[in-house]
Parts: sequence; structure tokens; C-alpha cells
Amino acid sequence: MIAHLDEIAYALGDVPAVVDQSEANGLLFSTAADLSAAGFKQHHRSAPDTSAYDLGRRAVLDLEDRGAIDGVDAIVYATCLTLNGNLGPTTAFEATGDVKHLMDYPASRLQAEVGLDDAVVIGLNQQACTSMLGSLRIADALLASEPTWDRILCVSADRFPTGAIYEQAYNLISDGAAACTVTRSPGRYRLVASHHITNGALGRATDDETVGTYFSYTNRVVTECLAKVGLTTADLGWVVPQNTNVHAWHILARVWGVDPGQVWFPTLSDIGHVISSDNIVNLASLEASGQLRPGDRLVLVMAGFGLNWQCVVLEATEAVVR
Repeated sequence: MIAHLDEIAYALGDVPAVVDQSEANGLLFSTAADLSAAGFKQHHRSAPDTSAYDLGRRAVLDLEDRGAIDGVDAIVYATCLTLNGNLGPTTAFEATGDVKHLMDYPASRLQAEVGLDDAVVIGLNQQACTSMLGSLRIADALLASEPTWDRILCVSADRFPTGAIYEQAYNLISDGAAACTVTRSPGRYRLVASHHITNGALGRATDDETVGTYFSYTNRVVTECLAKVGLTTADLGWVVPQNTNVHAWHILARVWGVDPGQVWFPTLSDIGHVISSDNIVNLASLEASGQLRPGDRLVLVMAGFGLNWQCVVLEATEAVVR
């Protein structure tokens, strides 16, 4: 069974701020100068009344406007922060002791709100920043196991809670969401392979320990994913990564033997690390650049706490240049 990634969309937090402002407001661990040296200039936070669900809904409504979610059979709704997997206020639970207030699921609300009455919902919330790539893998598997299904809607939505520091492992964070469709029918990208590594023993690693494992595991998840389908990094047209320190991708480009210009993440400076949405944001940017060609192979790669690393290999089709 061949599945395709087709329409993509994303939404960002409402309030942009440059790193100097965020440092002055006490929202960073590092200095603005250090984050600027890593390539970060600006990020986006949510307005106080904007929830993670609101961000996810915006991305999905963008797809709906294009007619891309008609006939969806399932919604895979992913969150990095488990608190974003519930819309109910904890104060209601504390006042009543009734746990139903902890089960106001955003996936179910989205299904009802956009009229996807025949779609089932699946929540994914323990893969951290890799969860959008995890949702693609689950969608691929669902289409393989459900012969009457044709279209899966994947959504990832997160915002940091009030009082949070907008930096993790030396990366500037933005609130945001992404959505896409995975279809049995032909679409923009053929899903070629996916791969996932979890090292739970590193789940409580410090930021320095996390950085120390980053290169070896990122290299491993990419090379193992490619090996599943008999490919190497020499077969890649593009690497579409997460928005982390610009120097890290220069190092990995050398490790993989690819031109640094093939590692596409121009959105890093303006939006920072959008939790689980970076790959979709950068893929949209690559599409808009006009440089994609049918047959180009792309690697989408992401690391996240847990610790998790995920990789997806795509192949662009004729539809991507229409």
C-alpha cells in the first residue's frame, strides 16, 4: 500500500517578539546574544486567550478552505505537552472531584466542530516534538490496515502555559500548530519510509546531556530510516529538519556528505522552534521556493524529549509543482 502526504498548513502564536524583548521579559534561560548567534531572531507566543486547540483549529480550517479534509476517515491529534491534550479547566476538577473535566479532548471537539462525523479520533501525546512525524507514521499504518479508508487528518498543536520560559535545550520556542492529510489517493509526496528511536533512560536528561546525544542519534535515525528502503544520504535532494541551532545542521550536513544548501530551514530566524510543527513549516517554505522537483527525495527529521527521534522519507510527485 502506497500512502501520500498531501495538503499541509500551519498556524503560529499571535504575539511575535524579538529575542531582546523576550530576554527583557524574563522568558529565556540564555542571553539574547547567545540565541542570536544560534540563528534565532524572533518567536511567536500565544495571546492569553488563545489555546493550543485554537492554533490547531486554525491550521485545520486552512485545509478545510481548500477542500482538503472532505471524507476524512480518522483524525490523529498530537500534542507535545500532555496538558494540551485536555481543554477542560483543572479548576473544575478541583472543585468537583469529577474526572470528566480532565477528559475534554480536543480531537473530539475538532471532529464535531468541523463536521467530520464519520471520522474516528486518536490522541498521541508522549512523543514530544517528534509527534507530528509520529502521526504520519500512524496514519500510514492505519491506511494499510483499514482497506476502506482513504484519508487521515494529522494535527499537532501546542502552546506553552502562562509563566513558561520560551526556551528548551538552547532553542527559542514558538507556540504553533500544523496539519496535513495522509491519503491512499495520489498526493504531493509519496511516503517512502519512517523510523523511530526512543531512549527512555535519557528521559530526564539535562539540556547539556540532551545536546550531547543529539548528533549521534539524529545521524542514526536518518541512516537507519534510509537503509530500510535501500537508500543513503547520497540519494537525498533535501533535508527538511527542525529549527534548532544553525551550526548543528552544518555539522550534520558534513556528516551526511550533503551540501548545506540542501538542508532547508530558512524559517528558523523568524519563528524559532515551533515545537512539533517545524518540519511542516519548513516543507511549506520549500514548496513556496519553487525548487522542488518530481522525484526529489526528502528527509524530515526531528528530535524530542522522552528522548525520541523520528524520521520520515518522502518523494515529491508531479502534484508538488502544479
